[in-house]
Amino acid sequence: MVGFYELQLIFLVSFCLIFLLLERHLSQRKDLKEKDLHTAERLENGEPTASHNSLATLTRQYLIVYAIVMGADWLQGPYVYSLYREQYGLSERMVAVLFVTGFMSAGLTAPLVGVWADQHGRKKLCLAFCLTYIFTCCCITIPYLPILLLGRVCGGISTSILYSAFESWLVSSAGALALPSTDLSTIFGRATLVNGFVATGAGVASNQLVTLTNSFTSPFVASGILLLLAHLVIRSSWGENFGGAGTTPGKDLFQLKRLGQAWRIVRDDPMLLVVGLTQTCFEGSMYLFVFLWVPSLQEASPTFPTVALPLGYIFSSFMISMMLGSLLYSAVTAQSGGLTLHAKLSSLVCAFAALALATSIRSDSERVRFWAFCAFEACVGMYYPVQGMLRGTLISNEHRATLSSLFRVPLNVFVVVSLMTGVSSARNAVLSASSLMLAFSALVTAFVVVARADDYVSPEASLRPE
Repeated sequence: MVGFYELQLIFLVSFCLIFLLLERHLSQRKDLKEKDLHTAERLENGEPTASHNSLATLTRQYLIVYAIVMGADWLQGPYVYSLYREQYGLSERMVAVLFVTGFMSAGLTAPLVGVWADQHGRKKLCLAFCLTYIFTCCCITIPYLPILLLGRVCGGISTSILYSAFESWLVSSAGALALPSTDLSTIFGRATLVNGFVATGAGVASNQLVTLTNSFTSPFVASGILLLLAHLVIRSSWGENFGGAGTTPGKDLFQLKRLGQAWRIVRDDPMLLVVGLTQTCFEGSMYLFVFLWVPSLQEASPTFPTVALPLGYIFSSFMISMMLGSLLYSAVTAQSGGLTLHAKLSSLVCAFAALALATSIRSDSERVRFWAFCAFEACVGMYYPVQGMLRGTLISNEHRATLSSLFRVPLNVFVVVSLMTGVSSARNAVLSASSLMLAFSALVTAFVVVARADDYVSPEASLRPE
């Protein structure tokens, strides 16, 4: 007999396939109509013309690598908590300490990672990511607390690279090819869609690996293999790009002068401050969700612990929901991909995410919590391309990775403080705080970014909305 979660996964996959076929049909029609129009307009304005082949090549180069590294990351997602808590027998407080260690590592190294990516090359940092994350996977398979802590430190460094250097490489490469913001928006949308497919497959694969091996460590071994593959693909297919001062590394290892310049840029631009606030609120809530969704559903389940929850299938359902959010983003931005639209979407995404978390808190029903969490993941699917476009438009290439990483400092502080509150006893309080922060971010984005978007002039002409 098919269980509740398996049935929901089948329903979500079917709905997603229908939506995907519809989106693909509309996208093909749009491409046929606009391909010649874009070329003619850019030639008329005297702008360099990026061929369709250039866009296709960049999309392929980025998405192949992105799919592999995100697959490696998602393989670990369903069973990190269970590995620490159930297989290694650690207390929930100690599990929280391990998570906090990772977030503290990410927070402390985030500004340096961004500077080093701009200064020494985004490709080099992405290659370094593969190595540090492989080491993390090795550490997590050893049930010895100091080694587990070391693994979390390396995992935090890897996370900082994953969410700054890869995006910076893409945006800089798009700028070098003179691609308009509509093309960049398309790549971001496809990346989130690919991420959803990969994450869904990773959830099912991790579930099967655990079933076959009867060990929660097997998905981490598989993750290490994928990271090794990613290292080889990046080395062979990616070109290098830098920030504005990338060719002169200088003697300042910690790049305090450059960090000071980046901070002054953010401080003097209210729109960038709000983008940073949104990143802190949304991604902070997302990381807390990673820690809280398993115990929250277990708490609401009338059959747990007699019958274990199929965490891999639940995780895959979340990822399908994220794909649906990505498809919705592609549909909404099909006709226009400007800054104003993305600012409005950012505000709406935060508002709906706040509502989803609030619903999960108010209900004790396992099924209501599950669907509330699916709604939150759909917001995640829209958030990444929206936020990527906002950062790509508002941040100049010279400081792109530096600022993207700088935004992660308050994000990690927020997560660390929340996790140290005593998660099991204050789970609802943490989710309530996340919901309130998201609602606040939605309001501030509406009153600051949306209000100023129409008058904003992009720092890089090649990324201006067409």
